[in-house]
Order: sequence, then C-alpha cells, then structure tokens
Amino acid sequence: MEAPLAGVTVVTLEQAVSAPMCTRVLADFGARVIKVENPKGGDFARDYDDVVNGMAAHFVWANRGKESIALDLKTGGGLRALHTLLARADALVSNLAPGAMARLGLSSEDLAEKYPDLIAVEIDGYGPDGPLSHKRAYDLLIQAESGACSVTGFPGQPAKPGPPVADISTGLYSALSILALLCGRERNRGRGGGLSKVSVSLFDTMADIMGYPLTYTRYSGVEQQPLGMSSPAVAPYGSYRTADDRIVVLGTTNDREWQRLAREIIQRDDLADDERFSTNAARCEHRAELDEAIATWCAQHPLDHVQKIADEAGIGNSRYNTPREVIDHPHLAARNRWRTVGSPNGPVEAILPPPVIEGYEPPMAPVPGLGEHTDTVLADFGLRPDEIDLLREQGAIGSVQ
Repeated sequence: MEAPLAGVTVVTLEQAVSAPMCTRVLADFGARVIKVENPKGGDFARDYDDVVNGMAAHFVWANRGKESIALDLKTGGGLRALHTLLARADALVSNLAPGAMARLGLSSEDLAEKYPDLIAVEIDGYGPDGPLSHKRAYDLLIQAESGACSVTGFPGQPAKPGPPVADISTGLYSALSILALLCGRERNRGRGGGLSKVSVSLFDTMADIMGYPLTYTRYSGVEQQPLGMSSPAVAPYGSYRTADDRIVVLGTTNDREWQRLAREIIQRDDLADDERFSTNAARCEHRAELDEAIATWCAQHPLDHVQKIADEAGIGNSRYNTPREVIDHPHLAARNRWRTVGSPNGPVEAILPPPVIEGYEPPMAPVPGLGEHTDTVLADFGLRPDEIDLLREQGAIGSVQ
C-alpha cells in the first residue's frame, strides 16, 4: 500500500517537542519531512541528554523519519535556500520564539503572498493578541497556567503530568489541522479561496483538554481537588495495594458496574444496598468509605487473583507499571509493537505509532544527524553541486555532523 501522505512535502523550523511531534506524525504517514536546523547545534532537544547511544531521548523519540538540512537563516544564502524548499513544499510547520518568524520575513502574511498554496502552521505558547502572547512557553509553564497542574497530584501538592501533555497534544492538533487542510485543498482545487494559515497555541490546547474541570467548575462553582490515581468524577475508581505488595487499579463507570464490584468482587451486599452509594454522585461524596472497603479486600489477595476476579465480573482493571515494566510488557511483545530504527549512532528501538492501518506499515525511518541530508535535499530541489559548495563557503549551510 502506498503511504497515505506519499508525495506530500513538509518543511519544518522546529525545536523541542510540539512541532517535532506534529511532523513526526506526518512522517509516520509517509510525508517527506525536511527539518531545517541551525548549523550551530541544531534543535536544542538534541542536547537534553545523551542516554540513547550518545543521543537525547526526547530527540530520538520525536524525530525519526525526517531529513535534516543545516541552514543558517541569518544569512542571505540560507534564507534563499529555505525559500527554494518552500516554493515546492505543501506545508511549513514552525514553533520558534515569539516574533522569530516575522523577523525572518516568514510571517503568515508574507508566506500567503509568496506561496498561496502553502499550508503554514505556526505553533506558539499563547496565541496572538493576548496579554501573554509575548511570553515564552514550555510544557510545564503551560500546564501550570492552564490549571492542569491543579487537578493533578493531591490537595496542596500539585503535580505536572509526567508526559509533556501540552506539547504532545498541540503537536497532534497541528498535524490534524494539516491533514484537514490537505483534504480541503484537494476538494477545492481550482475554486480558489482555500484555507492555508493555522495558528495552534499550547495554552488553547490545554484549555480544551481541561474541558471537563473547567465546565464542572463553571456550572457548579466547585473546584474539584486532585485525587492522585483516582478521579473526582467517578467512584469507586482508584489504585489499591494487593497482598503481594503490587498495585491494582480498579474502576467503575456506572451503577451496574458498582453493583457487580460490591457483590461479586468484595462481597459487600450491605454496601451495594446502601442508598448512600446508589448513584455515582453519592459514591463520590462517600468515596473514602468505599476506598477503605475495596482496599481491605485487595490487601487480602494477590494481584493476579484480584485481576482474575475483576475480569470475570466485567470490571475494568489494570496493573500499575513502571517504565521498565512497560518496555517488556507482554501485550506490546505479543502484538510486535517495537521496531528497530537507524540513527547516526547505530540502531535504536522505537515504539510503533498508534494507528494500525490495514495493509500499511509505517516507515519507521532513521533518526537524522544534524545536517545529514543538506546536500541531498538541496540537489533534489534543483541546486547544482557548485551552488551548494558556494553556500557552504559562505557559511549559509553546515557540514554533516
């Protein structure tokens, strides 16, 4: 099967996670992604650590399948080379510091005038025209500003969700926007007036992801307190230690499931018949008593037994795992979800992207070295060898590192 995005070319001026996640998703679907990096160090995520054969874990995770071209955009030659790429690209993705694109002459207005068919996606922290629009924005800062940290952790002990949720979600929204506009471009080809400018901010993304707590507080006036591995919206729903000192997570989502958990698992008909626990809202109000009863029962049985009984009763359950345990997870192994991909420092292991498309195997192409594809890409876009050599002499492009 031909890749869904075969023939689509994406140029990206990206750093860290949000834009790289957007373009990695597009590369997974078969787009040609050309990552434009500063010859002096490139994407700063390359240097976060060196744990993956001398490479940074963030960079390896978010940048496979791309071609790296090293251009100094502060030089005339580097900018001209970039414009050579943009003239034949389908999309440009960027997440530079506030105002950086405009200073390069690459504002959305500039791009629309020069390349009316180019889909230009600019990822930023807070979106334009607001009191915070000028600020730099990183995942933790946005999660704090958007309230996400206040609903994570425990009362008085806020926490940031472990994965960079703001960055990842913004990248996914950006990729979805590009896919939507590509579909619209094909449908409206020849009619004119196609949409091509997209701005996606981390703050707007997290405000959307915070939809439940924001809606609940707006209409109830109550700010729900974080409950660690539980949920303020549902009860019982949480983690419990078992007799073999493991942790099981049990969850109910409706009254019928609660009745089965009470009667068939912990064998507490008295709780099942108690009007204080007859509805989810009532159970949330009295969750401490329910958690105590469930915890007492779980403490008397090993994890495997708890999960077996829960499965038989049709109650959602899972094990609490650490990253080390997930790496060797039998479910991933049974479904062959790991792949070996290339890198400048040798083969590395990577997890397959989530979508499983019948007949299509994601390319899982190598992680690029800084500037590794500079000469190849420029030649593909029409530059002669002597022109490439001249750009290198002028310092407009970097050497392979």
